[in-house]
Amino acid sequence: MESVEAAEFIYNSLRLRTLPLGVKFLEAGSGFPDKTRRPSEAMGKRITICQAVTMARVYGWTVGLTKADVICVPAMITFGMTRAPHQMATLGKLFCQVSFAKDETAAETETGSMSHLNNAEFEGLLLAPLQKGQFEPDTVVIYGNPAQVMRLIQAWSFHKGERVPGNFGGKVECSEYLIAPMKTGSPRVAIPGMGDRIFSTTQDDEMVFAMPGNGLDLLVEGLKEAGKKIGSRYPVTFYQNFQPEFPKPYKVMGKELDVI
Repeated sequence: MESVEAAEFIYNSLRLRTLPLGVKFLEAGSGFPDKTRRPSEAMGKRITICQAVTMARVYGWTVGLTKADVICVPAMITFGMTRAPHQMATLGKLFCQVSFAKDETAAETETGSMSHLNNAEFEGLLLAPLQKGQFEPDTVVIYGNPAQVMRLIQAWSFHKGERVPGNFGGKVECSEYLIAPMKTGSPRVAIPGMGDRIFSTTQDDEMVFAMPGNGLDLLVEGLKEAGKKIGSRYPVTFYQNFQPEFPKPYKVMGKELDVI
C-alpha cells in the first residue's frame, strides 16, 4: 500500500497528466504477473520500449517486454537484448550510419557515457502504473511538464542535498530514465528523445523525472516540505503584491477622470 498511497499523492498533488510508473527488471525465469499484456501476444506486434511506457502511463496497462516484444534496435542493443559482442560500439556504428555522430570517435565518446545493460543481464522488463502496487519497483518514472519536474527535483534535493543529474543525447533516452536510476541509485532528469516523440506521442512540453524505487517515501515527504514556508507548490502561484504600470494614454485619462 505504501507505493499505492505515494503514487496517489504524487499524481494528485502535481496534477499530472499521466500516471507515475513502476518499472521492474526481471531475471531469467521470473515470469510476468497475471493480466500482464505482452505486445507480441496481446497485439500480435512488436513495439518500442517507449511505446510500452506510454501504454502503461496513459492506458494504465501492465506491460511486459522481452526481446520477442521489442523492435527498436537501438534500445535492444542498450537493454542487452542482442548478441552484439561489443554493444556500445555497435550502437556507435549505428549512430554514424544515421548521421547522429560525426565520426566513430564522436560516436564512441557518446555511447561510452550512456547507461546500458549487459547482454542477457535481465530477461524481461515490467511496467505498470505505480498506483496498482503490483510489485516493488526498481525504477519510478514520472512524466510531467518542466514546472512539475521542478517540484520533483526540489523534493529530492530537500532530503539528499544533491542536485539531480541529467545525461542528454536526444536519442535512446529510455536508457537514462529506465536503466540509470536502477544502476546508479540516483535520480535522473531526462528529455525524451526521437523515439518517444515519433512512436510514443510524447508531447513537446513533457520531461521525465526518474528515480530509484526505494526513494518514494523521501520524495513524498520532500513534496510536502520543500519550500513550504514560501508557498512552493504546483501549479506555481503568481506573485500579485505589486501595483501595475499602464501605458501613458491610460495614465492621462485616469488623471482627467481624477481616478489616479
